[in-house]
Amino acid sequence: MARSLREPRPHPRLRAAGLLLVVLPLTGALLAALLVPWVVGPGLAASNSASLLAPLPVELTDATPPGNTVVLAADGSVITNIYRNNRTPVGADQIADVMEQALVDIEDERFYEHGGLDLEGTVRALLRNVTAGAVQEGGSTITQQLVKQTLLQTATTPEDRQAATEQSLGRKLREARLAMALEETYEKQEILTRYLNIVYFGEGAYGVQAAAQTYFGVNAADLTLPQAAMLAGLVQTPASDSPLADPERARQRRNVVLERMHARGHITDQELAEVSALPVETNPAPAPPNGCVDAVIGGFFCDFVQRHVTGALGIPQERLEAGGITIRTTLRPDLQRSGDAAVLTGLPMGDPVAAVFTAVEPGTGKVLAMSVNRVFGFDAADPAQESVNLNEAASKGAGSTYKVFVAAAALERGFRPEHVITTSSPHVSSVYRNGSEPYTVQNVGDMPPTLTMTEALIRSSNTYFVALEDQLGSVEGPVRAAQRMGLFSLDPVADQVVAENRGSFTLGAEATSPLALASAYSTLGANGTQCDPLPVTEILDRNGQPLLRDDGTPYPTGPSCTPDAVPPAVATTLNQILVGDTALPYGTGVRAAIPGHQIAAKTGTAQDRSSVAFVGYTPRYAASVMLFNPTANVDVGGFGGGLGGPIWRNALAPIITAEAPAFFPPPGIPLGPPPPPPPA
Repeated sequence: MARSLREPRPHPRLRAAGLLLVVLPLTGALLAALLVPWVVGPGLAASNSASLLAPLPVELTDATPPGNTVVLAADGSVITNIYRNNRTPVGADQIADVMEQALVDIEDERFYEHGGLDLEGTVRALLRNVTAGAVQEGGSTITQQLVKQTLLQTATTPEDRQAATEQSLGRKLREARLAMALEETYEKQEILTRYLNIVYFGEGAYGVQAAAQTYFGVNAADLTLPQAAMLAGLVQTPASDSPLADPERARQRRNVVLERMHARGHITDQELAEVSALPVETNPAPAPPNGCVDAVIGGFFCDFVQRHVTGALGIPQERLEAGGITIRTTLRPDLQRSGDAAVLTGLPMGDPVAAVFTAVEPGTGKVLAMSVNRVFGFDAADPAQESVNLNEAASKGAGSTYKVFVAAAALERGFRPEHVITTSSPHVSSVYRNGSEPYTVQNVGDMPPTLTMTEALIRSSNTYFVALEDQLGSVEGPVRAAQRMGLFSLDPVADQVVAENRGSFTLGAEATSPLALASAYSTLGANGTQCDPLPVTEILDRNGQPLLRDDGTPYPTGPSCTPDAVPPAVATTLNQILVGDTALPYGTGVRAAIPGHQIAAKTGTAQDRSSVAFVGYTPRYAASVMLFNPTANVDVGGFGGGLGGPIWRNALAPIITAEAPAFFPPPGIPLGPPPPPPPA
């Protein structure tokens, strides 16, 4: 039955006295229980004491608790952390001596004298708490508290967590035995350091370094006497004694610690008087970034990394949050920042039309940057936040960028770059259908009726490439070429496109991932070697060694590449043709040109301009730009070359111009002179 709201509660001292009457016999029972295995002999006590005599659990053999999982960019800078408990382990030489002394004095003044258990100290603490009418001193030793906190914080199942906190004599016995075993195994300094690295100080701070930052914005090595006394006083009641929540109560608790330090002879009369009179002063530092929402840079790249690690590599999210892992990634911070600035120059943050820039490295597949005029987040009411990774998701079509796949298939079949086709506009396909009607296509703007493959690719002639598909007889060759080149967003629908023999394939109507598009073109930049997108280069454990799978092997983080996915002769030929898209006056990508550098490129515009695309690449970089409304089909207001080209140039120019020019090798299939421009 619930206590009446008006019924007076017993006085705190009476409650504490009652607790004393209960605990004193239990203290004797604890001592007796610990002695049972040695007194009654192994035969009688074996079944009850086996767990007490077992070796230390692995959690208690680790030197320190693991710190936060950290995600690093390619240059070693921090992208974000991933943690359940914010903790930064530090060594004994990185903890102020006064912090260690304050904690020992208030929590376990006989720490350096006992062997893990302190029955005298337990009774003394009970008497002090009875006298004060509140908790003034912990009853367990620091070693016992270390055992309890370690087992609790490393518990991975509800059963383990319950076992670490249940109020039972069995748990107390186990903790006592493990505390004694710890004392037999480790030096006092090691035990104290580990405790200071694991104990919870409130406000989400686990361990003394996180606490020093959380409350005072300093490192644990630089803690002063009043700061150390404040932190030591938080261990028993971190919520109610928080200086951020209740400064006056925190001051009182701090002064209790100071008085204990004075009584033990560790601070002088003058220090006690001066520091006790000081008000509480805090200077909280922000908590370390946690997760991709808090990423310092590249939130969408961070999301891609996290899903790659938990999905493709199979490391559970719980394992990441438990800490101790270092994830080294491929992110280029300079290119990421340049891409961020470029998309915001093109469109403002949160504009209904998304501007998406995605860059990879030819020959390795390393994902270098993912920029969007959005921030990664989950607030649906904020138009600037987006939780869907638009760099990776297949959302809208990429238009004429797909003509490259048709050209690749034709060159593989033996068609020459100078292959001439004359078409009318509109052109009626002799092979492909639009339902029950012939498939008909026309060009955008004026286009010469007679073109070579080279000129048609640079000018982006719709009628030429549907006619080329007619001559191929099927879209299967172009579809399979796209897949071999790494256009992974096509895979779910590729067989259907082939089965339906969609003549519209060359016009890029299929939903396309910007990452997949950049990856496919990077295959050309690598002269035919296809590499899967790679966001992670190393996954290390807490000791800086490769993290191992259950079978004892490291997680695979190296490039996954397929040489000759496209014949090198075809790839090198397409490279030289596509340089004309930015270098020749009638190319559709001239607005992406960077003087003194070869930029191969292709533009694309979906039907009704519901999305536009630009892909540009060099032997070192391949990047796509796509612009579209993710939630509606609306006219984005321009074409791939006009909207996407400048974003590409603004993102890559600072990077490319800081390096020596990189030139494509000669074409594997000889090219004739470029066609002359049309007469004025």
